[in-house]
Amino acid sequence: MPNKKLNPKVLWVLFEDVLAPGLGLTVKERAVYSYLLRHSLVIGKLSLQFAVLALARTLGISVGLVRQAVRRLDELGALRVRKRDKTGHFVEMRLPENVLAMRSRGNGASSVGRAAGGAVEGHSVANIETRDFWKTWVLRKAIHDRERGACFYCLRRTLSNVRCLDHVVPRVRYGRNSYRNLVSCCIECNTGKCDRSAADFLRILYRKGRLTAAELDGRLLALKDLAAGKLRPAGF
Repeated sequence: MPNKKLNPKVLWVLFEDVLAPGLGLTVKERAVYSYLLRHSLVIGKLSLQFAVLALARTLGISVGLVRQAVRRLDELGALRVRKRDKTGHFVEMRLPENVLAMRSRGNGASSVGRAAGGAVEGHSVANIETRDFWKTWVLRKAIHDRERGACFYCLRRTLSNVRCLDHVVPRVRYGRNSYRNLVSCCIECNTGKCDRSAADFLRILYRKGRLTAAELDGRLLALKDLAAGKLRPAGF
């Protein structure tokens, strides 16, 4: 554990007001991250080991949702899964400010500062990060244009009258209307994906022969780039 003493107020503000909304975390993902953080860095441990079943019972949510939350938190950089076996998950946790710093170095979209008293001083978030890309036709078109006429999932070329926007993290799981969570896709994929995770749906497309192994790897990487804010619509 670093020698720096944690400031509970700053930790909570950065998590609730900046990191969680910035990453589009669901209620379940917030709960998992908060629990793991409290039992690691907050008490002076860099990492921890836990069993998914035990964590699910403690939080009162399903095992499947806990696994999904850990997987997405790992993809977003909020934690790093070092090892996973029959005994459970061994993860290295990251503080909100470190996650923000990593993402800032990656895309230059944010910066974190603190005043002497320990409060958050100047976390600047680019306007694109708070923009609702579902709100207007122009913003929705920007998402379609980003995909250049191809379905984000199956890569099939789609006409404008048979394409739609899909929430990578479904609205029922509190997915936002962010450019990080909206993709242009064909109606068939939109219907087929439903409330599945995007990664699971891509693997279904692969098993059905609609994606090659190389295309599947490319789409899974694109999902990570999307969540990391690397796939910005042109002009933003």
